[in-house]
Amino acid sequence: MANFEPLEKSMPVAPIRIAALEGCRELAEEVDKKLVKYRRDQIARRQIGLTPEGYCEKSFLLDCECPRFGTGEGKGIIRESVRGTDLFIMVDITNYSLTYSVCGHENHMSPDNHFQDLKRIISAATGKAHRISVIMPFLYEGRQHRRTKRESLDCALALRELADMGVSNLITFDAHDPRVQNSIPLSGFDNFYPTYQFLKALVRNVPDFKVDNDHLMIISPDEGAMSRAVYFSNILGVDMGMFYKRRDYSTVVNGKNPIVAHEFLGDSVTDKDVVIIDDMISSGESMLDVAMQIKKRGARRVFICTTYGLFTDGLDKFDEYYEKGWITKVITTNLNYRIPELLTRPYYLEANMSRYLASIIDTINHDVSVDRVRSSNERIMSLLKRVGKA
Repeated sequence: MANFEPLEKSMPVAPIRIAALEGCRELAEEVDKKLVKYRRDQIARRQIGLTPEGYCEKSFLLDCECPRFGTGEGKGIIRESVRGTDLFIMVDITNYSLTYSVCGHENHMSPDNHFQDLKRIISAATGKAHRISVIMPFLYEGRQHRRTKRESLDCALALRELADMGVSNLITFDAHDPRVQNSIPLSGFDNFYPTYQFLKALVRNVPDFKVDNDHLMIISPDEGAMSRAVYFSNILGVDMGMFYKRRDYSTVVNGKNPIVAHEFLGDSVTDKDVVIIDDMISSGESMLDVAMQIKKRGARRVFICTTYGLFTDGLDKFDEYYEKGWITKVITTNLNYRIPELLTRPYYLEANMSRYLASIIDTINHDVSVDRVRSSNERIMSLLKRVGKA
């Protein structure tokens, strides 16, 4: 948890309340525990002279839900007062494990369903909260970030709708293209990255993981992930490379042009550990092809780091590639729903984000700059010193 001077010298704008939608309940409970412990520790150390009302609670979670009628229609219910609170609403639009009944038929929750439930909870607050912030780790329709032909721009429309409903700030992680915030230029939009948590997971779980230019290289699987790879390689002081996709633009398969080949640009990866970093694994086909090509070029081990592990086509291909030695570890965050089978796989590592999220909530609640929380530079350098890199 970030503990820096601006927090100690400032007061919360209002008591915190966290409204967790059903699909994000597990993550919200972890965040709540971290926030409760941090504030209790603060009071015990007497680092704050005056304890504002609602500063330290047994839990900051709000009693709310979105039940469904037999027709599939829903409504949002908040069972306690939110008047004057700093309300944070957490939603995971990727959690398809939840179901509801429509005229006797079972339906799985889609991103559209989750987004509608989010609006229902905002509506149930009826404008009584002091401020509303939405924590949406996986940005709704975020991959549709630009128009290349006659097509909808759902993410921009959703952001405009949330702003019109009174949402002051939207908190997301590793947005596919953060420039989508241009659709709401007068509203808050905070985008965070899990770079430090990736590195911490690698250092803690791979004993012989060496962070130097002779043993490590960062790879971007495509041009869209270049900025992430550039930052990671620069702060670690190692080389980077990238792949670019050659697509067949004459055909369309599952709504996109199929990839013909991945072409590599960069120095030799022979006998080096390679970290492939990207924002998400969807089906995983592209990422696995990159990993295979990296291994064929002589890489020692391949580590895949992605913020969101969706695994829309299951885990069979990942199991196969692990057994063949083409991948060593797959690291994703706990910001989105993960199938239970993934957590049992020997190649899977979790980058836990609950502590980071609690820190973000606490910082925003104090109405101070989030730059110190957003930047991972100091924490990464401190971690590297502990492992003997610097």
